[in-house]
Amino acid sequence: MSSAATRPAGPDDLWSVDDHLEDVLGSVRPLEPIELQLLDAQGCVLVEDITVPVSLPPFDNSSMDGYAVRVADVAGATEEFPAVLEVVGDVAAGPGQPVRVGPGQAVRIMTGAPLPPGAEAVVPVEWTDGGLGEGPVTGMRARSLAPEGGEGQVRVHRPAEARAHVRAKGSDVKAGDLALEAGTVLGPPQLALLAAVGRGTVRVRPRPRVVVLSTGSELVQPGEALANGQIYDSNSFALTAAARDAGAIAYRVGAVADDADTLRSTIEDQLVRADLVVTTGGVSVGAYDVVKEALSYAGDADEPGSGVEFRKLAMQPGKPQGFGSIGPDHIPLLALPGNPVSSYVSFELFVRPAIRTLMGLEDVHRPRVRATLTADGPLRSPKGRRQFLRGSYADGTVRPVGGAGSHLVAALAHADALIVVPEDVESVEPGTELEVVLLG
Repeated sequence: MSSAATRPAGPDDLWSVDDHLEDVLGSVRPLEPIELQLLDAQGCVLVEDITVPVSLPPFDNSSMDGYAVRVADVAGATEEFPAVLEVVGDVAAGPGQPVRVGPGQAVRIMTGAPLPPGAEAVVPVEWTDGGLGEGPVTGMRARSLAPEGGEGQVRVHRPAEARAHVRAKGSDVKAGDLALEAGTVLGPPQLALLAAVGRGTVRVRPRPRVVVLSTGSELVQPGEALANGQIYDSNSFALTAAARDAGAIAYRVGAVADDADTLRSTIEDQLVRADLVVTTGGVSVGAYDVVKEALSYAGDADEPGSGVEFRKLAMQPGKPQGFGSIGPDHIPLLALPGNPVSSYVSFELFVRPAIRTLMGLEDVHRPRVRATLTADGPLRSPKGRRQFLRGSYADGTVRPVGGAGSHLVAALAHADALIVVPEDVESVEPGTELEVVLLG
């Protein structure tokens, strides 16, 4: 673990939120880059600048279905006095022999097809009679149904300026342009651009693999019947979803009973697919706090440098925390409290930034803003603790949602922000401006 953070003097002293976060992020390094196929790279961070090898579009092409013409041949054309041109062929998108447009001629052209030699503009088919000898048409008949449509005469009812309805070569990007910068997160539009410039693979930092597991013999999986003293496991679902939202590939492990050997064995089995392990529950001071019992050691002789340290933080909720590394590859592990709100708040403050650091992102934190508190009365906060209250944020104001209890998961479901009350503040009056962490 990092020595950059200021360690408390004694084991029972409190760590600050900032020191714990600094210790976590100081120990996590971005994953090594790999070459991936485009679709496998979705959500990953680019580690190289991408320059354009070929202009987009690579040739002048039509933006409309219509006729490629010379400007002089349609000058002054009206519906009453149309320009009558000889149709000398078809040109569709895709490879094919070019058809030259000479004086008094036109070529039927489809959207995306290369502009034929000699042509200066495209007139939409709606400006013509479609070669039928009548009034304006609304579209072309399919080539398979009317092969004669590429021959004969067409009447053009409107003039066209030079380059009308022509997409110029390189009008999107030109060869040699910078397409994407290193550090870009690859979403659908970015993958489309990579494919359009001919890249089949790309060098990225892979999405971190995060294993999430809950502990507690009282936990039952949703959908099963509850016995006396049992509750449903919600934490593992919340944290797995949160890890995916942060950009990770997340695996949820079924709840582990309160047995230290079983927990150690389960975690060891998961290390083969983990870049980060997150546990929830079993980190306080009770007799059945199995995570602390199983992982609280200075390290293994066969695995020098590994170990998990459990500490208390000057925050509410989320006072008990654990952090360290496990296994021969020193996989980072964050042990979070078991109360639903405590675990989720801890994830947002510590685990999400760790995931984003593994991805190689520069901005790893949720956005923060200043907002004016609206509440029915003053908010109380414990002395010496940084409190994170659930809130609803809108238009520069924030209102508390639910109470301060760390078990109130229903209130958490309706919150979109965390209200931050500093350590030295014990009461906050309505109208006070506070820092707010935006969750969505």
